[in-house]
Amino acid sequence: MERRTFKTFGLFATAALITAFSACQNKDAKTTETKKTDSTSAAVSKSEQIVFVNQDSLLSKYEYYKDLKAKFEGKTKNAQADMQAKGQAFQREVAQYQQSAQTLSADQRKATEERLGRKQQELQTYQQNAGGALQNEQAVETEKLYDKVAGYLKTYAKEKGYKLVLSYTKGSTILFADESLDVTSDVIKGLNAEYSKK
Repeated sequence: MERRTFKTFGLFATAALITAFSACQNKDAKTTETKKTDSTSAAVSKSEQIVFVNQDSLLSKYEYYKDLKAKFEGKTKNAQADMQAKGQAFQREVAQYQQSAQTLSADQRKATEERLGRKQQELQTYQQNAGGALQNEQAVETEKLYDKVAGYLKTYAKEKGYKLVLSYTKGSTILFADESLDVTSDVIKGLNAEYSKK
């Protein structure tokens, strides 16, 4: 089975979260320069209008995401096991044919080869359909994840008076952000509380 057929859920979720965090910005907000402060606490002052969420921490601690990841890892593993079993069964049939080919008539060989060819095509189609179905399901769940995070951040930012919520991850375009602007823990706590109610 090709690994690209069953992509991991993390890639989809990461892309969704980047978009979700960026969606919370107010287009009319003026950009402000981030200054280093002596305080390393996670409390953001009322005057701050820009905060950030550490995307890696959010993904590793958001219960909804962890449940989705486990669900799709299980589905991917099951799909791979199913395809492996079907592939092995087909290989056994081919091996049996190869062993008995000498004893078959030309018509019987032709009919068997045609049947095996159809079976191989059916197997490839099944693999593509199974991979496509899993990817479609992942896309639907990623959209739900995006909606949950974006919806929560929109409400959260409005309640706190923030004009911009940025997403930080190693290698992102944010080279430095003061730790006092990090609201990740607060966001995780709120998201998990919201998720546990459902």
